[in-house]
Amino acid sequence: MRVVFMGTSDFAVPSLLGLFQDGHRIVGVVSQPDRARGRGKKVRPTPVKEMAVEMGLAIFQSNNIKSDEALEQIRQWDPEIIVVASYGQIIPPAILDYPPHGCINVHASLLPRHRGAAPVQRAIMAGDQGSGVTIMYMEKGLDTGDIIAQKAVDIGEEMDSGLLERILAQMGAELLLQVIKEMESGPPQRRKQDDALATYAHMLSKEDELIDWNRSAGDILNQVRAMSPVPGAYTLLDGGKVKIFSVRVIPEIVAGEIGQVVSVTDESFLVKTGNGMLEILEIQKEGKNRIKAGDFLRGYRQLEGRVLGK
Repeated sequence: MRVVFMGTSDFAVPSLLGLFQDGHRIVGVVSQPDRARGRGKKVRPTPVKEMAVEMGLAIFQSNNIKSDEALEQIRQWDPEIIVVASYGQIIPPAILDYPPHGCINVHASLLPRHRGAAPVQRAIMAGDQGSGVTIMYMEKGLDTGDIIAQKAVDIGEEMDSGLLERILAQMGAELLLQVIKEMESGPPQRRKQDDALATYAHMLSKEDELIDWNRSAGDILNQVRAMSPVPGAYTLLDGGKVKIFSVRVIPEIVAGEIGQVVSVTDESFLVKTGNGMLEILEIQKEGKNRIKAGDFLRGYRQLEGRVLGK
């Protein structure tokens, strides 16, 4: 089939690569415009564009996928099916309805749970024990279309959002290829989502990054995992941001103020939360590299007794 692929982030790259290596005819790739990203804030192409350039594929980028220009480009490519993975814009009905085999989406959750922009991070923040990928038909609603196929995976306690996203990206690519193969033989089976079970994975905000030490140690652990490796959960120390990337829950109750560093060892330090303590294992001062807590402590004296977040 003639395929148009729409994607932007690292999550979408394995799906594009899988389609290409499997011999499907990718007539065009749509991705978000080049933007400043990374620590240097240099303008760089999206991960999907970088891969498409390596493959020698035709590329279209637009700030507005609803524009006449975007629709005309889709018509010129004349796809039989459009595959979408982590694209980042709401696709209009004029494009959704164009290909005869429809538009299908690779979504990083077990729909209808975690519809929306940040399903991987929201699953970890919610303390979910499992997640997965869904291949679904797209329609006007936000991730409300009929489900074609799903595959589940456990969320291990050691997983942060970066690791879980990489696992789901590869799993989604493999499931996508199975679905495309089935579609070449005829329309796949589909089932409607139960809207009563739907939850929404809203886009991350700056407020999601700030650690509230009044919350329980377990909740903060999930927040840290969800924000790692980017953008990073942070607290305040000496008036500056300190990002925390790896922690361990210590269920003991000790005297002290909420947010206070109650104990320091050679390799870590303990912070009192609203319920339990957190052992801080990896940290990053503003403008510095991510390091082990022990290395941070060797360059920072008299941390014990300080209250974080003030």
